[in-house]
Amino acid sequence: MKHFINLKDIPAKDLRKIITDAKKRKSLRKKLSTLEVDKGAPLKGKLLIQMFEKSSLRTRLSFYLAIKQLGGGTLTLRSNELHLGQGGESIADTAKILSTYGDGFMLRTDSDKKVENFAKYLTIPVINGLSPSSHPTQVLSDVFTVEEIKKKPISKLNICWIGDSNNVLDSLIAASVKFSFKLSIGCPKKFEPGKEVRAWVKRNNKKIYIYNDAKKAVSGADVIFSDKVISLNDKVNKKKKIQAFKHFKIDEKLMSFTKKQGTIFLHCLPRGDEVSDNVFLGKKSHVWQQALNRVHVQKSILLYCFGKLR
Repeated sequence: MKHFINLKDIPAKDLRKIITDAKKRKSLRKKLSTLEVDKGAPLKGKLLIQMFEKSSLRTRLSFYLAIKQLGGGTLTLRSNELHLGQGGESIADTAKILSTYGDGFMLRTDSDKKVENFAKYLTIPVINGLSPSSHPTQVLSDVFTVEEIKKKPISKLNICWIGDSNNVLDSLIAASVKFSFKLSIGCPKKFEPGKEVRAWVKRNNKKIYIYNDAKKAVSGADVIFSDKVISLNDKVNKKKKIQAFKHFKIDEKLMSFTKKQGTIFLHCLPRGDEVSDNVFLGKKSHVWQQALNRVHVQKSILLYCFGKLR
């Protein structure tokens, strides 16, 4: 049994093994319909319990399909439907019940501490579907997507992030260390990555490149990533934040500063005003392929957690 909480804590060889398995599984599904089960039904009889404390579309759908295609089933809970949500039952007691009824637990939460506490008390694997400091399933799938499109290891590519320093970027930074790729970050000075994540990069003898000029950040980029500047639960002055990012909008002009023909654009969704329609809906954008790949990679993450990865 293995948890999947933060890319920082998972060996690079295991992450690579997950991606390799996902590639094989995606290839084998070319002639199968959406709910047809993978050959061998490797998770037949297994139940994944999902709990959402934050809104979700792609994570909810992709994990549903992932466990179904592996031969298992899923049950989705909302925290306000449980005693836990009303403060009437401890995480330890809730974890005991979850471990008794289910075989795995996927949590999307607004508390890093909650993920850690569930991992402490569960006797089944826990997968972090998103927390304030980490979105590991999204970013591992993004690495898969980059390599699928560019047809080469991500270690040989220049990756750029334009946007806010959030949980997706924290996981992308962790991925840059695990997969040894160059990562350039473009954002206003006030919104640079925090000291803790930068210190972790330094302790691992790696480096990230931070620019307060979007044009400099994208120079030489093979891939440009972004995310919504104003997230759903952002507790900041939204007008001031939007103003701070006015020179970081990803449009065709900014894309031209990469000075590369084959630069692609990816976005974890949902989108806001941080990217123009021309880029988001253009030929360089692969956001729909990126979203669908969540299913394939999360299947391999589930197999990894259940100790059944080939």
